[in-house]
Amino acid sequence: MKLLLKSLALLAGAVLFFALVGLFLTWAPDRPVDELKARWAQAPSQFITVQGMQVHVRDEGPRDDPVPVVLLHGTSASLHTWQGWAGALKAQRRVIRFDMPGFGLTGPHPQDDYSMAAYVRLVAGVLDQLGVQRFVLAGNSLGGQVAWEFAHAHPQRVSKLVLVDAAGYAMAPKAVPLGFRVARIPLLRPLVRNTLPRGLVQQSVHSVYGDPSRVTPDLVDLYYDMTQRAGNRRALGFRIDQIMVEQAQADAAAARIASLKVPTLILWGGRDALIPPDSAQRFARDIAAAKLVMFDDLGHVPHEEAPARTVSPVIAFIAQ
Repeated sequence: MKLLLKSLALLAGAVLFFALVGLFLTWAPDRPVDELKARWAQAPSQFITVQGMQVHVRDEGPRDDPVPVVLLHGTSASLHTWQGWAGALKAQRRVIRFDMPGFGLTGPHPQDDYSMAAYVRLVAGVLDQLGVQRFVLAGNSLGGQVAWEFAHAHPQRVSKLVLVDAAGYAMAPKAVPLGFRVARIPLLRPLVRNTLPRGLVQQSVHSVYGDPSRVTPDLVDLYYDMTQRAGNRRALGFRIDQIMVEQAQADAAAARIASLKVPTLILWGGRDALIPPDSAQRFARDIAAAKLVMFDDLGHVPHEEAPARTVSPVIAFIAQ
């Protein structure tokens, strides 16, 4: 019996030791936004005060463009996800993108409000601050849902709508990024607010690409740093909780989608395992005269994975 107890004590000690080593190796507390600006907020980045937040914005292209293009990113992404599209569009169009509350360098909402209504108000507030009343609105994933919800709430302000692997319908994901799965577990949230294995971030980014070989170390750096921005990991937990609320209200959301009258282009990655292509087909059926373009080899973030190829139909669409 003594030998058994001694063996169990040694085993427990070893487990504790390796747990502490793992905790030490993955220790990554929040980083202040000012520490991240040098790398990720270079020109033309600016910060504007909207609804009590310092919103990270990039506003490029000709200021006399009567109908700018506004780009909204998805969960755990940032305005950087649109770098390729912005580069292709800004020679002819004014292009506005910004980090939404809870993500990127903007950071958490002062009242921890990550509802659709709050995001719609934020979009209106940013565009009002920039003096833009009417625009083309494009969004990916969460940003796609914010885009069509904004178009439903403010149809007079949206000239055209571009939905890129957009959320909105009841979801039946084939795979969920590991980071999102961890954030779903309330008991783990205090731990993940201070630890961040780089491998977890890399696996999460790989899972939203159709071809993970396109994921570069610099891209993993971006997602890793944006996750560490002070308050973002805590905000992700609130946002995941809000998704559960929205999923319970999916039938009402579907009715709002079907009421949209704005000209709409739908772009989708055929290998999207988070919001599979069935949702693309449903958007195309429910929105009158919507056009669908499918990229069979791309994943959940086709605009980021293959920007030159995916922006081409957008250029044609907004020129019509």
